[in-house]
Amino acid sequence: MDDITELAAELGRRLQLLNAHVTTAESCTGGGIAEAITRIPGSSAWFEAGFVTYSNRQKTQQLGVPGELFEKVGAVSREVVEAMVRGAQRQSLARFAVAVSGVAGPDGGSPTKPVGTVWLAWGVGEAVFSEQRFFPGNRDEVRRQTVKAALDGLLQHATAEISNQG
Repeated sequence: MDDITELAAELGRRLQLLNAHVTTAESCTGGGIAEAITRIPGSSAWFEAGFVTYSNRQKTQQLGVPGELFEKVGAVSREVVEAMVRGAQRQSLARFAVAVSGVAGPDGGSPTKPVGTVWLAWGVGEAVFSEQRFFPGNRDEVRRQTVKAALDGLLQHATAEISNQG
Protein backbone atom coordinates (compact mmCIF):
# COMPACT_ATOMS: atom_id res chain seq x y z
CA MET A 1 0.00 0.00 0.00
CA ASP A 2 1.46 3.37 -0.98
CA ASP A 3 1.60 6.41 1.30
CA ILE A 4 -1.41 8.15 -0.27
CA THR A 5 -3.58 5.04 0.05
CA GLU A 6 -2.48 4.64 3.67
CA LEU A 7 -3.44 8.26 4.41
CA ALA A 8 -6.85 7.79 2.79
CA ALA A 9 -7.48 4.55 4.71
CA GLU A 10 -6.55 6.16 8.04
CA LEU A 11 -8.73 9.17 7.22
CA GLY A 12 -11.64 6.81 6.66
CA ARG A 13 -11.09 5.11 10.01
CA ARG A 14 -11.06 8.44 11.82
CA LEU A 15 -14.08 9.83 10.01
CA GLN A 16 -16.03 6.69 10.86
CA LEU A 17 -15.16 7.17 14.54
CA LEU A 18 -16.57 10.68 14.21
CA ASN A 19 -19.54 9.52 12.14
CA ALA A 20 -18.56 12.29 9.72
CA HIS A 21 -18.32 12.72 5.95
CA VAL A 22 -15.78 14.44 3.71
CA THR A 23 -16.03 16.19 0.37
CA THR A 24 -13.38 17.45 -2.04
CA ALA A 25 -13.18 20.53 -4.28
CA GLU A 26 -10.31 20.10 -6.70
CA SER A 27 -8.72 22.11 -9.45
CA CYS A 28 -5.05 21.27 -10.11
CA THR A 29 -5.41 17.66 -8.89
CA GLY A 30 -8.26 16.93 -11.31
CA GLY A 31 -10.05 14.54 -8.96
CA GLY A 32 -6.95 12.85 -7.58
CA ILE A 33 -7.96 13.37 -3.96
CA ALA A 34 -11.39 11.85 -4.53
CA GLU A 35 -9.78 8.99 -6.45
CA ALA A 36 -7.43 8.25 -3.56
CA ILE A 37 -10.33 8.26 -1.10
CA THR A 38 -12.49 5.99 -3.22
CA ARG A 39 -9.67 3.43 -3.53
CA ILE A 40 -10.60 2.48 0.01
CA PRO A 41 -13.23 -0.25 0.27
CA GLY A 42 -16.23 1.04 2.18
CA SER A 43 -15.42 4.71 1.50
CA SER A 44 -19.07 5.27 0.58
CA ALA A 45 -19.71 5.30 4.35
CA TRP A 46 -17.69 8.51 4.76
CA PHE A 47 -17.06 10.10 1.35
CA GLU A 48 -19.90 12.39 0.29
CA ALA A 49 -18.90 14.01 -3.02
CA GLY A 50 -16.06 15.26 -5.16
CA PHE A 51 -16.16 18.45 -7.20
CA VAL A 52 -13.62 18.82 -10.01
CA THR A 53 -13.84 22.50 -10.87
CA TYR A 54 -10.96 23.03 -13.23
CA SER A 55 -12.27 26.20 -14.86
CA ASN A 56 -13.09 29.41 -13.04
CA ARG A 57 -16.60 29.22 -14.49
CA GLN A 58 -17.16 25.85 -12.80
CA LYS A 59 -15.73 27.10 -9.52
CA THR A 60 -18.46 29.75 -9.67
CA GLN A 61 -21.27 27.55 -11.00
CA GLN A 62 -20.72 24.47 -8.84
CA LEU A 63 -19.24 25.97 -5.69
CA GLY A 64 -20.45 29.56 -5.66
CA VAL A 65 -16.99 31.15 -5.79
CA PRO A 66 -17.58 34.87 -6.48
CA GLY A 67 -16.42 35.67 -10.02
CA GLU A 68 -14.77 38.92 -8.96
CA LEU A 69 -12.22 36.97 -6.88
CA PHE A 70 -10.55 35.67 -10.05
CA GLU A 71 -9.97 39.22 -11.29
CA LYS A 72 -8.90 40.46 -7.88
CA VAL A 73 -6.60 37.69 -6.56
CA GLY A 74 -6.54 34.91 -9.18
CA ALA A 75 -7.67 31.30 -9.01
CA VAL A 76 -4.56 30.23 -7.10
CA SER A 77 -5.22 32.14 -3.90
CA ARG A 78 -6.32 31.82 -0.29
CA GLU A 79 -9.61 33.55 -1.01
CA VAL A 80 -10.55 31.20 -3.83
CA VAL A 81 -9.71 27.93 -2.04
CA GLU A 82 -11.53 29.12 1.07
CA ALA A 83 -14.60 29.91 -1.06
CA MET A 84 -14.24 26.52 -2.78
CA VAL A 85 -14.11 24.63 0.52
CA ARG A 86 -17.16 26.51 1.83
CA GLY A 87 -19.05 25.83 -1.40
CA ALA A 88 -18.22 22.12 -1.28
CA GLN A 89 -19.46 21.88 2.29
CA ARG A 90 -22.63 23.80 1.42
CA GLN A 91 -23.38 21.60 -1.61
CA SER A 92 -22.57 18.27 0.03
CA LEU A 93 -23.44 18.91 3.69
CA ALA A 94 -20.17 17.17 4.67
CA ARG A 95 -18.56 18.22 7.95
CA PHE A 96 -15.03 17.91 6.52
CA ALA A 97 -13.83 19.31 3.21
CA VAL A 98 -10.65 20.05 1.34
CA ALA A 99 -10.09 22.38 -1.61
CA VAL A 100 -7.00 22.82 -3.78
CA SER A 101 -5.96 25.20 -6.55
CA GLY A 102 -2.46 25.47 -7.92
CA VAL A 103 0.00 25.76 -10.77
CA ALA A 104 1.04 22.19 -11.58
CA GLY A 105 2.99 23.11 -14.72
CA PRO A 106 4.83 22.78 -16.90
CA ASP A 107 3.34 26.15 -17.98
CA GLY A 108 1.20 28.73 -16.28
CA GLY A 109 3.62 29.94 -13.65
CA SER A 110 4.45 33.59 -13.02
CA PRO A 111 7.03 35.40 -10.91
CA THR A 112 4.54 35.67 -8.03
CA LYS A 113 3.01 32.20 -8.53
CA PRO A 114 5.68 29.92 -9.98
CA VAL A 115 5.02 26.33 -11.05
CA GLY A 116 4.54 24.30 -7.87
CA THR A 117 2.53 27.00 -6.05
CA VAL A 118 -0.56 25.44 -4.46
CA TRP A 119 -3.19 26.81 -2.08
CA LEU A 120 -5.04 24.30 0.11
CA ALA A 121 -8.03 24.89 2.39
CA TRP A 122 -9.72 22.58 4.86
CA GLY A 123 -13.19 23.04 6.23
CA VAL A 124 -14.13 21.47 9.55
CA GLY A 125 -17.66 22.40 10.47
CA GLU A 126 -17.69 26.21 10.63
CA ALA A 127 -13.88 26.56 10.76
CA VAL A 128 -11.67 27.07 7.69
CA PHE A 129 -7.91 26.59 7.62
CA SER A 130 -5.72 27.39 4.62
CA GLU A 131 -2.09 27.43 3.61
CA GLN A 132 0.11 28.03 0.62
CA ARG A 133 2.67 25.39 -0.33
CA PHE A 134 5.43 25.18 -2.92
CA PHE A 135 6.03 21.71 -4.34
CA PRO A 136 9.10 20.89 -6.42
CA GLY A 137 9.13 18.64 -9.44
CA ASN A 138 7.24 18.04 -12.65
CA ARG A 139 3.48 18.18 -13.15
CA ASP A 140 2.83 14.66 -11.85
CA GLU A 141 5.03 15.23 -8.80
CA VAL A 142 3.32 18.53 -7.94
CA ARG A 143 -0.11 16.91 -8.24
CA ARG A 144 0.90 13.88 -6.17
CA GLN A 145 2.38 16.06 -3.41
CA THR A 146 -0.81 18.14 -3.42
CA VAL A 147 -3.01 15.04 -3.00
CA LYS A 148 -0.80 13.85 -0.16
CA ALA A 149 -0.84 17.26 1.59
CA ALA A 150 -4.63 17.50 1.22
CA LEU A 151 -5.18 14.07 2.78
CA ASP A 152 -2.60 14.70 5.49
CA GLY A 153 -4.39 17.93 6.44
CA LEU A 154 -7.76 16.18 6.57
CA LEU A 155 -6.25 13.47 8.74
CA GLN A 156 -4.77 16.04 11.14
CA HIS A 157 -8.10 17.85 11.45
CA ALA A 158 -10.03 14.61 12.01
CA THR A 159 -7.49 13.57 14.66
CA ALA A 160 -7.91 16.94 16.40
CA GLU A 161 -11.69 16.48 16.40
CA ILE A 162 -11.31 13.05 18.01
CA SER A 163 -9.00 14.52 20.67
CA ASN A 164 -11.47 17.34 21.35
CA GLN A 165 -14.27 14.84 21.89
CA GLY A 166 -12.22 12.67 24.23
